Amino acid sequence: MSIRTFLIGGVAAAALAGPAMAQTMATTSVDLNLRAGPGPAFEVVGVIPAETSVDVTGCQDGDLWCEVTYDGTSGWASGGYLNAEEDNAPLRTMDGMETTQTAVTVGTVTYEPETSDDEAALGVGTQGAIAGFAFGGPVGALAGAAAGLVGGALTNPEGEVVTYVTANPVEPVYVPGEVAIGATVPEEVTLYDTPSDEVRYIYVNGQPVLVEPETRQVIYISR
Repeated sequence: MSIRTFLIGGVAAAALAGPAMAQTMATTSVDLNLRAGPGPAFEVVGVIPAETSVDVTGCQDGDLWCEVTYDGTSGWASGGYLNAEEDNAPLRTMDGMETTQTAVTVGTVTYEPETSDDEAALGVGTQGAIAGFAFGGPVGALAGAAAGLVGGALTNPEGEVVTYVTANPVEPVYVPGEVAIGATVPEEVTLYDTPSDEVRYIYVNGQPVLVEPETRQVIYISR
């Protein structure tokens, strides 16, 4: 793991060098997938609840994915939904940093694929057909909007709908990061019918997602 320089309050600050640098504690802003690797096509090995603390080993250049440990399990989480517990600041590298934004220093980590399947999974997130589309904001979702939509989210959708979308998978849409409740699905993405007139569905990063058809906002993610 290498150590990089970060901006703290718009001023460059050198990170502490050497392996003794402590891990950073961060809090998730939404329910967040814990994946086996840094990409949307890697297997989901767990789900980290919103407002939960995790240990962050470090993040990739560009901040898209961070290596974390939650409840004894290590994996990768989308960096756009992790805020350091210190000052509630984002974890950012120089490459992904806005000079006016406060950030917390973490180490830079890289991922070395172990198999050809790992290499293929890495490619999906960056080379998929619509990987460049933004689902309503940075890193594929509006993390802030998710909290405001809790009342409208489907916390307990009808069993018939969930059973239907699980039994009828469609070609998945891949985005570079994760998608969260409250994200807006681009017009270019086709929504598919369900047994309910009030909800449509798609698959995002391999997971079934329910969408409110008029607003095109994500209201439920089947994990």
